[in-house]
Amino acid sequence: MTEDAARQGRSTRRAFGGGLLALGGAVVIGAAPGAGLAAGAEGGSGGEPGTGTRAGAAARRTTLRRGPAARAGLLAPHLDRLVTEAEAFLSPSPAHPWYAGAVLLAGRGGTVALHRAIGSAVRYAAYDEKTDTGVELPPERQRPTTEDTVFDLASVSKLFTSILAVQQIERGALDLEARVTAYLPEFGGGGKRDVTVRQLLTHTSGFRSWIPLYREPTREGKLRLLWEERLASPPGSAYLYSDLNLISLQLVLEEITGRGLDVLLHDEITAPLGMHRTRFNPPPSWRPDIAATEDARPPWSGLDRGMVWGEVHDENAYALGGVAGHAGIFSRAWDLAVLARALLNGGAYGRARILSPASVELMFTDFNTAFPGDAHGLGFELHQHWYMGAMATPRTAGHTGFTGTSLVLDPTTDSFLIVLGNSVHPVRSWRSGSAPRVATANRLARAVPVRPARGRTAWFSGMESGATATLALPPVPGAARLECALWWDTEPDADAAFLEASLDGGATWEPVPFVTARPGEEPSPHPAGAVGGWSGRVWHRLAAEVPGAARGGAPVRLRWRYATDARYVGRGVYVDGLRVLDAAGRPLFDESRPADGARIEAVGWVAARD
Repeated sequence: MTEDAARQGRSTRRAFGGGLLALGGAVVIGAAPGAGLAAGAEGGSGGEPGTGTRAGAAARRTTLRRGPAARAGLLAPHLDRLVTEAEAFLSPSPAHPWYAGAVLLAGRGGTVALHRAIGSAVRYAAYDEKTDTGVELPPERQRPTTEDTVFDLASVSKLFTSILAVQQIERGALDLEARVTAYLPEFGGGGKRDVTVRQLLTHTSGFRSWIPLYREPTREGKLRLLWEERLASPPGSAYLYSDLNLISLQLVLEEITGRGLDVLLHDEITAPLGMHRTRFNPPPSWRPDIAATEDARPPWSGLDRGMVWGEVHDENAYALGGVAGHAGIFSRAWDLAVLARALLNGGAYGRARILSPASVELMFTDFNTAFPGDAHGLGFELHQHWYMGAMATPRTAGHTGFTGTSLVLDPTTDSFLIVLGNSVHPVRSWRSGSAPRVATANRLARAVPVRPARGRTAWFSGMESGATATLALPPVPGAARLECALWWDTEPDADAAFLEASLDGGATWEPVPFVTARPGEEPSPHPAGAVGGWSGRVWHRLAAEVPGAARGGAPVRLRWRYATDARYVGRGVYVDGLRVLDAAGRPLFDESRPADGARIEAVGWVAARD
């Protein structure tokens, strides 16, 4: 099953460039910028997160260990709230629990600072459609989740297929810009001759979301449906998330390697990385440690299977023998954390290397700049607030699965979040949206500290949705210039911070244009007096001419206003070092002076150390 409904209405994201060069239809993997961990702009501690250079990070082989939040450069109270907020979704939210149980894992650098199991891995025997209730198993037959509970990853499986494809690109066996028919001539039926490998990986092939392959009783019949499938749009003309892309890619990989996808997964990813609880078709011995999924029966399921437990949930993957490019992999949180760490390391973990740093960069580079709001690397989705929450940046990569799973990697802060839930247990209609994913991602983002630019504290806007927060200075006569430090990261095209002035005691406010400059870069003007979106998560110097200077030096009030919509938020806005100067450059107001600082009126803003 796909999550197309959840993928609609996503916010626009800024694209970024990678060190990729197309020559003669092939992609040359060169010294791409940003492979592995980016330099930490937010002052991580402990010598792990946020301390490596880009070149150094690509060569690092950080491995995981459990440790306290401080060792990871994270704030423990916000990790505690992450768990509390995740537990709230075990109760009706609003009508039914979002999941019966979940495993949460969060970390930064080489430290897993949070690994917690909540709720039940197996709770229900069936679903009663007449009463819309779950038929609970007797207590002695229910199973709690544990840290090692294995989950059906659903579409998170697509990431593994994509990694296997990029490995073949790196080795020269697969050409990113080649037509799929170069490897599978039969694929060209239905007008698909021009579809390329890259379009499969970025969901721009033109395939519709899915087709019921499971209705065909034979493998040949299923393949015939795929070969004859007609495109919903011309190749490369639109973004449309589709399971058929990764099923097709599976067939390409099996053709060029002569190995099944399950064998490729083991040989090329899970065995080298030591991911011993990750595989297709888990054996019966694993069943007691696997989370159950759905009471799969028509009309909500395409197949009549009863309570699915230990077998793949997705109908097409089941019909393909449990091994499919779009779904079918089972795994646990720790194994996914190892994969996350390997990618953040630039493709290596311990003694194993599964990708070069430049290949990882391919996966984290937006190939869909022509489709704003649908940023996509090779396999990985990028900058998706609808499930990445405040962790979302142009380089944040991840994926979700219909069963309630998600993986988010943020190279900017070297952090990672895994949420594995059985949200279709007992039935798929009980889950809606991605609220637990967003809530936990917001908490992990908040757990990454932002150190004040000057002094002990900086003014922080908070991270509330559907809110307006104001930070107002007292009236200052003769003001000519405002100076301060500014840090912002907001949901693009939705949330923003505004600098405003009032010359009538606060009855009316008007925007104040300003200029910002980040270290080592040219100043950027903001003529509308507002900032929003992605700023690099670094402090910027800000300067603004005060309107009152042109009106005889009348007293003027200045304020910051931060406004958010009701959906998603970014990490928020910080302001520090507020100073108002006269025409000669003398300070009329300086928040570092206790008497001046005490006159700031903060509504929704707080003085934060982090």
